[in-house]
Amino acid sequence: MINKDIGKVLISEKELDATVSRLAEEINRDYVGEDHRLVLLCILKGSIVFMGDLMKKISVPLEIDCMRVSSYGAGTSSSGNVNIIMDIMRSDLHDCDLLIVEDIIDSGRTLAYLTKYLLNKGAKSVKTCTLLDKPSRRVVEFTPDYVGLEIPDEFVVGYGLDYAEKYRALPYVGVLKPEVYSGEDA
Repeated sequence: MINKDIGKVLISEKELDATVSRLAEEINRDYVGEDHRLVLLCILKGSIVFMGDLMKKISVPLEIDCMRVSSYGAGTSSSGNVNIIMDIMRSDLHDCDLLIVEDIIDSGRTLAYLTKYLLNKGAKSVKTCTLLDKPSRRVVEFTPDYVGLEIPDEFVVGYGLDYAEKYRALPYVGVLKPEVYSGEDA
């Protein structure tokens, strides 16, 4: 059943599962072998659902870790500043092949910043995996290593993505009705 605040389902549960399976196959192919120590780095909170499903489908040995960052203020657009709220704290970072797992890329600022930050912090390698990509919103030069799906410039929620901490538990990705986030009456 569709939530009353959702204008349309953009990506169904079935499509999400197929996308996550494809990404896991690509990661399995690229990280096979003894020379890799794969660490999935979940960017909280939005990526937690995606990463949970993704790691179950990856067959190569892996570890997990988390960071919490924010580039959003109290609204629907990026502030342009990346704030690290919870950092990765590992003494063995120099041995780790980090794969940043993100729910969605808009401007590209956060992942461009984090990639450089983690390399400067000493990670052996840093790659990025995003479930959703909005390349039309990019304001910095950034291309993720693994992309689930490119989507149009619409406000999406569900499957971990939120608006005001709501809608994360929806099993699909839906387009939120504009009146919900613009303050207008429905």
